[in-house]
Amino acid sequence: MHARGLRILALVVALPVAGLAVAQTPQERVHAHGAHVMGFDQDRTLHLFQMTEDGGVQQVVVRGDATDAELVGHIQHHLAIEASAFQRGDFSDPAALHGQAMAGLEDLQQGASRVEVTYRPLPRGAEIRFRTDDIHLITAVHRWFGAQLSEHGADAKAL
Repeated sequence: MHARGLRILALVVALPVAGLAVAQTPQERVHAHGAHVMGFDQDRTLHLFQMTEDGGVQQVVVRGDATDAELVGHIQHHLAIEASAFQRGDFSDPAALHGQAMAGLEDLQQGASRVEVTYRPLPRGAEIRFRTDDIHLITAVHRWFGAQLSEHGADAKAL
């Protein structure tokens, strides 16, 4: 077989393999692209979500007992920026990672002025707290947390 025939054969064989790589589950997509959006390794962190009567608490912490000061710094920096953005109704990072149609996201973007968003550093990471007295927005936070729990898979846990 000549060189042109080998290139065509290689392309035909590679196409099905390339197609398989594109068909990722939501968990695989979030895990693979999370470091790009968040700036830290998903294998070394755990996302914790607690739904509360007035909204919820989202934490990102270093996995296990070890404390990695550099990783903790990255988590704290990212969550501080996100909390500020969320307070303004800017949910572009979660939308980039999970998709704009993510449950609760549109309601949170539109109702951001009625949600108090606060940031707090933790010894092993950081947290963002969402508080509101608007039941519609409390439900939006809960739906958004549920979607994140589902899509982060083994990298997330409900509290």
